[in-house]
Amino acid sequence: MFFPGYGYHGTSFEQTYRCYPASFIDKPQLEIGDKIIMPPSALDRLASLHIDYPMLFELHNAAAERISHCGVLEFIAEEGMVYMPYWMMQNMLLQEGDTVRVKNATLPKGTYVKLQPHTKDFLDISNPKAILETTLRNFSCLTTGDSIMVAYNNKKYYIDIVETKPASAISIIETDCEVDFAPPLDYKEPERPQPSVPSSNTPSQGAEVEPPAEPKFSPFTGIGRRLDGKPSKQPTPTSLPTNGPTVATNGAKPATTNTSQASSSKQIAGKLVFGSSRITAASKEAQKGPATEPKEDHPKTEELKFQAFTGKKYSLKG
Repeated sequence: MFFPGYGYHGTSFEQTYRCYPASFIDKPQLEIGDKIIMPPSALDRLASLHIDYPMLFELHNAAAERISHCGVLEFIAEEGMVYMPYWMMQNMLLQEGDTVRVKNATLPKGTYVKLQPHTKDFLDISNPKAILETTLRNFSCLTTGDSIMVAYNNKKYYIDIVETKPASAISIIETDCEVDFAPPLDYKEPERPQPSVPSSNTPSQGAEVEPPAEPKFSPFTGIGRRLDGKPSKQPTPTSLPTNGPTVATNGAKPATTNTSQASSSKQIAGKLVFGSSRITAASKEAQKGPATEPKEDHPKTEELKFQAFTGKKYSLKG
């Protein structure tokens, strides 16, 4: 059914208008929200159709194939014109004077909405949740894919509508809606520390690693200690002969035992034999007196070397 002079069809409201920003009508409060200003003729038609309140509309830009939804604030615009927030015109890719089709719509009440700020600055606000709740009171509906504007402290923050439930367009008037946030568009995850690159000296996985060589056993290596606490004058371990064991005493020449002498000796290996000829000869030489040593030029400050069996001899008979 067509109404002459109005261009309305059937039992629904659908009309094409030329759109202009809110600054053309001196209504700055229109920028805070999603409501538009329509001509009085639209109110007459809507009243005759018994449209349910709140009145919600679908906006369609046929040139860019963009669809959004909005509410209405007043019916004071000139005939054939509508005024809308500038951020809404940006969403619809509309310029001043472009045509937009307005159609009445019925939207379900929203239960869930996911938002994504454009910048991290919005999260730096002391209480972004309270600011968002206050701003959304000026909105009547939300559409997936739109970007709404939140004004706070003389600064504008843009937020994308990522997801809405139970439909792609929902009404948020007098409803409890769960709100979730996605990371901001300019958010970057902190870089993870890169693993250290193995050095060129490290062998590859396929190469066989040679085990470290075991240290060879060196007998009689160490430092000798005297029982009387005086410094030891025994030779260093490197000067010890390797062909057989030697016994050295300070003040006396070391006696070397050859393998030929060991074979002729009557001692049994692994046992101590008392009264052997070697011990008897050593005791006789000790009774005769200390062996004379060649005099060596030593400084007077050097301590005298220890000499064995140099004390006086006493007899038990008196």
